[in-house]
Amino acid sequence: MSTVKHIGVLTSGGDSPGMNAAIRAVVRAALYYDVKVTGIMRGYEGMINGELFEMDRKSVANIIQRGGTILKTARSEAFKTTEGRKKAYENLKAHGVDALVAIGGDGTFTGANIFISEFDVPVIGLPGTIDNDLVGTDFTIGYDTAINTVVQAVDKIRDTAESHDRLFIVEVMGRDSGLIALRSGIGVGAECILIPELKTDINELFNRLEYGRKDKASKIIIVAEGDEAGGAFEVAKNVKERFPNYDTRVSVLGHIQRGGSPTCMDRVLSSRLGVAAVEALLEGRKGEMAGVVNGHVEFTPFKNAIKHISELNPGLLKLVEILSL
Repeated sequence: MSTVKHIGVLTSGGDSPGMNAAIRAVVRAALYYDVKVTGIMRGYEGMINGELFEMDRKSVANIIQRGGTILKTARSEAFKTTEGRKKAYENLKAHGVDALVAIGGDGTFTGANIFISEFDVPVIGLPGTIDNDLVGTDFTIGYDTAINTVVQAVDKIRDTAESHDRLFIVEVMGRDSGLIALRSGIGVGAECILIPELKTDINELFNRLEYGRKDKASKIIIVAEGDEAGGAFEVAKNVKERFPNYDTRVSVLGHIQRGGSPTCMDRVLSSRLGVAAVEALLEGRKGEMAGVVNGHVEFTPFKNAIKHISELNPGLLKLVEILSL
C-alpha cells in the first residue's frame, strides 16, 4: 500500500495552455482516491516562501478552459541552492505534504530530480511547455494550442500579404527548439522554415525566393527565434539587401503563443496526465515524467526526459521541401 496521503501540486517555468486543466485533474484525482491535496503558488519559489493552501473540488471549478495557471508560476534562483531546497522541504513537512506533482519543463524536472535525491518526497512531473521538446511524450501540454495560435495569426497575416503582394517574415517562439516553427510552418504553407536544429543556408533561402513560383501574391517565411540566422529582423535585413524590390515586412508573434484557451487536445492530454500522475504516486513511482506515447501513458525518468529532442522527424522536413514548391 502507498504511504502517500497528501499531494502538493505546482506549476513552474514558462506557462502553457492546459496547465489549469492539469491542476484540475490532479486535484480531482487526489480527492477521488481520498488523498488530501495542497496547491503551491509560484512554483518552487512559493514552496520556499510557504505559499501553500489546501484545495478542494471548488478550487478547480470552471478552470479547464482557462489559459495560464491559477497557481501562478515563477523561476526560482533560491531553489538552485541547498539552503533553498532545505527550506522548501521543511515547508512541505510543516503542511503535511508527502508527495508532489510538478508541472513544467526541463528546468522544473532538473530541480525536481535534485530535490528527490536529497529528500524523501516523491515527485512525478507533467510536461507543461509549449516547445514540445521533452523526451517521453508525443506532445507536451500547451504545444497544440501554441501551434494553432501561430496558424491563426499567420492566416490573418497572409490576408494582408496577398492584398499588398508582400513577403512576411514571421518569428515564432523556439529559442532552442524549432518544433513550433516546423509544424506551424507546414500548417500555414510557408515558403521556408528556419529552425535552430538545422544550419541555415541563406543562399538556399534566396534561391527559393528567386526561383519559386512567380505568380504567388504572398510569401511567408517562418523563423524560430533561436535560429542561427539571428531571428526575423536579421533575416529580413538579408532579404532586403538581396531583393530590394520585395515589399518585406516582419511580424514577431511573441507571447501570444503562450496564452489563450487550450484546445480540446491539450485539455484531454492534461486531464489524462494529471490523473496518471496521482495514480503513479499512489503506486510508489517517483522521479519520472508522465507522457503519452502512441496513445498510451508512459513514464520517463527525469534525467532522460530533460534531454532536448535534437533530431527532427525527417518526414516533416521532406514535407516542407515538397509543399513549398
